[in-house]
Amino acid sequence: MLLAIDAGNTNTVFALCDGDNILKSWRCKTDAGRTADEYACFLMPLIESCNQSFQAIESAIISSVVPELNFNLRRFCRDYIGKEAFFVRSGETDFGLKVLLDEPKAAGSDRLINAVAVKAHYQTPAIVIDFGTSTNFDVIDKDGNHIGGALGVGLNLSLEALHRAASKLPKVDIRKPEQAIGKNTVSAMRSGLYWGYVGFVNGMLDKLMEEMPEQPFVIATGGLAHVFKEDIPLLQKVDDDLTLKGLIEVYKRNA
Repeated sequence: MLLAIDAGNTNTVFALCDGDNILKSWRCKTDAGRTADEYACFLMPLIESCNQSFQAIESAIISSVVPELNFNLRRFCRDYIGKEAFFVRSGETDFGLKVLLDEPKAAGSDRLINAVAVKAHYQTPAIVIDFGTSTNFDVIDKDGNHIGGALGVGLNLSLEALHRAASKLPKVDIRKPEQAIGKNTVSAMRSGLYWGYVGFVNGMLDKLMEEMPEQPFVIATGGLAHVFKEDIPLLQKVDDDLTLKGLIEVYKRNA
């Protein structure tokens, strides 16, 4: 049994994996102050609900873009699983692909993990859209190599910035508005956020595809992918577990 941990800027995801199968995954809010004991208190009843235990976990792999979390995640694995976790690190980990960037070691490990998952489970060339704290577009060539991409502000971050910068504007939930012309502040904000974001994603896809010699497979992951999929015509697949699948593949190459 493998425990795969994906520590992102907004959420940290824990997945219990048996071979290539993801048995169950859980997420908690990313909090740099969370202790190893708190991780154990969060996970123990959830794992027991699957008729499993910490003792059944044979190994752990961690991808973290928040260095402040690493000490307590490592300690949790040592103290409660009894294993030394394998940390995914750009420039050190074998991803099984080439990173064709100006500074390969500076590439985010989460972006490379998604590329690994696409190469293993889907088709290439491809574009991966990760709807996270930032909106990542990662381009994989026909040989499965990561050749670059684009980074933009995530929608939740835009919403938070708008709310903080303009004190009279409320904090709204993200949903598709019934019409683009808002009749009040809330509906106008929803329209601007939703359709503005759709325009951004579609525009970026068009631009990226202009520079690719072959038609790519377009796949998305991240919490907001399902919200926007109907209005992104080029999007062919949404896979909520893409990063976790990539972590399993990376573990198999490096274990």
